[in-house]
Amino acid sequence: MTATLGGCITKGGSVNNENDVQSFPVVQLAVTDTVLHHLYVADIQAVRNVDVRARINGFLNKIYVDEGQHVNKGQLLFSLNDEEYQANLARAKAALSSAIAEAKAAQLEVDRVKLLTDKKVLAKTELEVAQARLAAFNAKIEEARSAEANAATHLSYTSIRAPFDGFIDRIPLKTGSYVTEGNLLTTVSDIGEMYAYFNVSETEYLEYSRSKESKNDREVKLTLADGSPYPYMGKIETVESEFEENTGSIAFRARFPNPKQLLKHGASGKIVLTNKLENALLLPQKAVFEMQDKNYVYILDSANQVKMKSFEPQARIHHSYIVHAGLKPGEKVVYEGVRNLREGMTIKPELVKLDSLRSL
Repeated sequence: MTATLGGCITKGGSVNNENDVQSFPVVQLAVTDTVLHHLYVADIQAVRNVDVRARINGFLNKIYVDEGQHVNKGQLLFSLNDEEYQANLARAKAALSSAIAEAKAAQLEVDRVKLLTDKKVLAKTELEVAQARLAAFNAKIEEARSAEANAATHLSYTSIRAPFDGFIDRIPLKTGSYVTEGNLLTTVSDIGEMYAYFNVSETEYLEYSRSKESKNDREVKLTLADGSPYPYMGKIETVESEFEENTGSIAFRARFPNPKQLLKHGASGKIVLTNKLENALLLPQKAVFEMQDKNYVYILDSANQVKMKSFEPQARIHHSYIVHAGLKPGEKVVYEGVRNLREGMTIKPELVKLDSLRSL
């Protein structure tokens, strides 16, 4: 709103003379407790959302689930062709058995040489050689056991199971596809609870931090993409430790229950964050006009003369400003008709009660 400085214009368009005194609605500023609402675009994500990827190469033998299906932890999702891995495991088991047999033979040789050494038939060096051979075979057993375990592990990778309870996302591959290590098979999302991430400016972060309710479990509301309110309240859990250099904002994370699975991973919405302000000085927006990028009002002195005065707003809620500096309680401000005023003009004030502002 901009001010027109000059003569006082009547409804008919003529200039009032100095003897004419017009009536203007006036409000007396007072402090009150109010609630400040902020809206933030929210990125909604599942508490757990995991890519299910192949850990070995092979042909996709069978798909046991469908897209969008709910699965339980450990449930079989996919199977890969396992013939090669079964054969590898069999060879590893055979190698282990062979190593164990060789070690047994080496142990018998040690026992025989030790007996002859005790009778001084053989030199002690013969015993040491036999013991060294036994140690080598025992090491071979450990190596064979490791190979068997590795083969068994690779075989287990041919059966891909759900990491936790959740819902299956898109399945890009079909039965018969050749899968390489790292290929994405699907995604499993646990949407029993959801995270909502939103960015807060530094000013609003400080306002939040100074609030008496600035605890990590503070409740927040969520508005869905269609404008409807989400029926469950969320709680702020964490605030990141650094401000984003480019935007000057900091990320908050809130957790929302999702018992009916209405929220999905990747959805959007708006977080409604409220701050209770005590002793806030409210000013009607209609009373404000701008000049040279500054905010002004007309205040009334004891002689009912108006005077321009600038102020700094802290925030705007509905049809009012919260005054940060420049005005004080008890001052009378012209509520409407500021376009028809000029500096030093005498008016007839009509006091207007603004109790309705307290409910904003």
